[in-house]
Amino acid sequence: MWYRVVLFSLPFFIVSAPGALAQEGDADAGAIVFKKCAICHVADTDKNKVGPSLNGLFGRTAGTHPDFRYSPAMHAAGEGGLVWDEATLRDYLHNPRGKVKGTKMIFAGLKDDTDITNVVAYLKQFSK
Repeated sequence: MWYRVVLFSLPFFIVSAPGALAQEGDADAGAIVFKKCAICHVADTDKNKVGPSLNGLFGRTAGTHPDFRYSPAMHAAGEGGLVWDEATLRDYLHNPRGKVKGTKMIFAGLKDDTDITNVVAYLKQFSK
């Protein structure tokens, strides 16, 4: 009898698992959330502000954008192998000081996972 549950549950898992893992986000909603970040960062150009440009962020080693003075902690994170991808950025946006202890970024982070997903979608359009 238990095998019926397994057999009938398996197709549901196979169909639903990829959708559960994919987090596409809404770039337009992310643009609105990014306004919190835009005080210090830009994404649509490669120009530093108070914070480094986030243009072309994905695949960049932490602490390496030219002409930006990073904290020693961010340099160390990059030297330790931190490369910005969706997973590392999600962790950082959720808790910047938890991800890179000693970062000079004073932003407390985004606590809503949907906001983070949307900001990631927004930033991805500037990383192609």
